[in-house]
Amino acid sequence: MKHFILAAAFALPLATTAAAAGGANDNAPTKPKCEKGMIYDKKTKTCVSAQESNLDVDGLYENLRELAYAGRYADAELVLAQMPQDDDRTLTYRGFTQRKQGNIDAAMDFYAQALVANPANILARSYMGQGLVEQGEVTQAIAQLRAIRAHGGTGTWAEASLRTAIATGQTFNY
Repeated sequence: MKHFILAAAFALPLATTAAAAGGANDNAPTKPKCEKGMIYDKKTKTCVSAQESNLDVDGLYENLRELAYAGRYADAELVLAQMPQDDDRTLTYRGFTQRKQGNIDAAMDFYAQALVANPANILARSYMGQGLVEQGEVTQAIAQLRAIRAHGGTGTWAEASLRTAIATGQTFNY
């Protein structure tokens, strides 16, 4: 039965589609351009302090993804502090940074808050599912995979990364 469930979870092929709700970006972020405590401002083409930047939320989010992917979680937390605290993207990345630092309970709480704010946040669902895989909770991870698909996320990076994590146990850093 277990093999049937896993086979059913992976039945849909990976397709290239536009990102669905929740900010799922299919490409790995670039390496951060700035040193510790600084973020890149595209308008001025300079590195600025995260606390003193005038970047909009999307600019902050781009820097946040780069820092998180690079494993610079303390710097990512500085950027997160500048973002709207009730925004589902902020909550998703708070969960991500907490999970990557080993704080799984806090991570799951942030993912749950992100999903209350936006049930269609497929990136939060993917990261939550990957955390569940890390905990050996594959059945619950499959439920998140199904929810991603139900919210239009079939063929996105969020769906593919969770599907891969369920199949292999390998989770992702972005």
